[in-house]
Amino acid sequence: MVKRITRLGGLLAAYQRRDPAARSKLEVFLLYPGVHAILYHRVAHWLYRHHRFFLARCVSQWSRFWTGIEIHPGARIGRRLVIDHGSGIVIGETTEIGDDCLLYQGVTLGGTGKDKGKRHPTLGNNVLVGSGAKVLGPFTVGDNARIAAGAVVLSEVPPSCTAVGVPARIARVAGQPVYYADDVDQIHMADPLLEEINTLTARLEALEKQLSATKDRKERTA
Repeated sequence: MVKRITRLGGLLAAYQRRDPAARSKLEVFLLYPGVHAILYHRVAHWLYRHHRFFLARCVSQWSRFWTGIEIHPGARIGRRLVIDHGSGIVIGETTEIGDDCLLYQGVTLGGTGKDKGKRHPTLGNNVLVGSGAKVLGPFTVGDNARIAAGAVVLSEVPPSCTAVGVPARIARVAGQPVYYADDVDQIHMADPLLEEINTLTARLEALEKQLSATKDRKERTA
């Protein structure tokens, strides 16, 4: 019992750290649907592991009705998961989530088909998934990774990387930007007028060399 109370205290403290609007642990415990969804899931997951599948789904559907957060009872969730707002979140059966992760509203941790076995993503520790992001498939999102809002992630994200876009690609590694050949760098973009002037100058120099060479040949044959 003491261990469970300690874990609950750690979860409530995590909400206070992550959410500046959280005034007290009591407020978080009574009024935050993300906390309620996690507590319901702990019960549903216990039932699932003990092969009480129908009861497990009953608990998870009851939780979905009250919180707007759908977590399959088979999902494995680590400690101190913070679900901010929570509306529209879906977490699939074989999803695994590490410790100290943060999910915003509208996130889907789902599969890409009707395959059996492992078909949902694995999130490492301290992963942030922005609002509306979709992480689809049986791959790993590494520790300390960040998924931008609205991104659609279909392949592995290495640790400490940031994935953005549809489909998502790595935009930052350990906080440093990554540039691709087709990127439009609006800060260091070349001046098209200067490029044209440089091209004309090079062409003029080439013509002057040709003219000088022609003049020398004429003088030698005169």
